[in-house]
Formats: sequence, C-alpha cells, structure tokens
Amino acid sequence: MAGNLSTPGASVASRVFALLGAFDAEHRALSLTALAERAGLPLATAHRLAGELVGLGGLERRGDRYVVGRRVWDLGLLAPVQAELRQVAAPFLHDLYAATHATVHLAERAGTEVLYLDRLSGRTTVPVVSRVGGRLPLHTTGVGKVLLAHAPDDVLRAVLADLSRVTPYTITQPGRLREQLRRVHREGFAQTVEEMSPGACSVAVPVRRGADGEVVAALGLVVPDLRRGRARLVAALQVAAAGIGRSLPLSESRR
Repeated sequence: MAGNLSTPGASVASRVFALLGAFDAEHRALSLTALAERAGLPLATAHRLAGELVGLGGLERRGDRYVVGRRVWDLGLLAPVQAELRQVAAPFLHDLYAATHATVHLAERAGTEVLYLDRLSGRTTVPVVSRVGGRLPLHTTGVGKVLLAHAPDDVLRAVLADLSRVTPYTITQPGRLREQLRRVHREGFAQTVEEMSPGACSVAVPVRRGADGEVVAALGLVVPDLRRGRARLVAALQVAAAGIGRSLPLSESRR
C-alpha cells in the first residue's frame, strides 16, 4: 500500500503512482473504495484520477472494479531490463527448458526481494508461486539465495533481520542462512527444498556480465526433487547462464 497521500503537498504524480501501486499479486482488481484506501487517497481524489487513468489506458474498468491497463504493461516492456536482459536471455531459457523440461526462472534483485523477469512453465506438475513481474523473499528461493549471496552488505543485514517463515522448511536462522550463502560462493549454485512451496525444490546459478564477473541476474529451475539429477541441472544452468552473460552488452560505465 502506498501510505497516506491526502496531504495538500502531495504531487499529482505521487498520487497517480499511489493508485497504480495499490495493485499487487493479491489485489489485481479493486473497487473504488479499496483503491482509495490502499492508495491512501480521499475517495473523491481517487475517483477523479482513476477516471483520467481509464481514459489514458493506465487503468481499465471491469464492472465495478478497476484493473491495471494495457498501457502500463506496454510501458513496462520498454524498461531497460526488459529490452536488454529478457531479450538476450530468451533463446537460452528455451534451450534450458528443452534440456530439462523444468520450470525456468530468470530473476534479478529488487531491494530485499526477488523480481521475476521471465518464466517458462515445466511439464511436471510442481507448485510454483512465481509470476513474471512478481516478487518473493530473497531467502526462500534458489534465485533469491544466489542474488543475496552477491548483494551488498546492507541488503544482507536487512534480510537477515527479517527472515519470515513461508513453509515449515524455510530457513529462518541467520547463522544457517549465512553458511548457505558462503556455500553459494564456494560451489557456484544455490538450492532450496520446499522453502517457498511444499513439494517444490529449486536450484539456481548467477548470471555474470563482463570480465569482472558482475552478477546481474540469477537463472533457476524448479523441480519436484533434487536428490537425483542435481549435478545435471546445475551443469545445464551454468551453460545457459554463461551464454547469457557473454551475450549481454557491457554496462554504460564500461563502454
């Protein structure tokens, strides 16, 4: 939720973003009242701005509820990470899926969460809660642990201070998680066993760019069991991640 923006000093832009930010994976369709409450706006202000956004394609009306409009999706596709990383990674994701038939994830870190950039659903029925554009805790997923292992110290401290339990198998002991992150550095991959969803295991590796090996993303697979075939899955991930890294252009600071 966006917080209270009903004060006179709040800009129009901040109020518009508060309306858009009221939507998330659990709140995809909102009544006007719910939209105003979640955005922290007076009902009349929310009604006026929502009407303007509907006219501009930023929101859509479906009965008595509002949903995010196609125009927002179109603009999101223009973000640099969409235009660069997803485009470069696409053929490698498809190759990885063809080799493993598992659910494939491409993700990057967004603060103290995992942001899922792309996903290919596997053939095997495994409970997977991720979605493209969605976010999950760093400490509960394979791609998240890879990204956390290479995150700045302030991010690591923030995550360790709030290790929420999602399933009975989620790692919530800071010392144990630190040791897992050290293993990510030593072994080059991370894994989880039912830490995000019962019946789902994951394995992931970093995607590195440039000669200095900057970690820009994580590539992962979700499978029902890692007791057999883990080495094969890790090898397939590393080949795909290396291909993505080699194909990425250098960052602007290195050109």
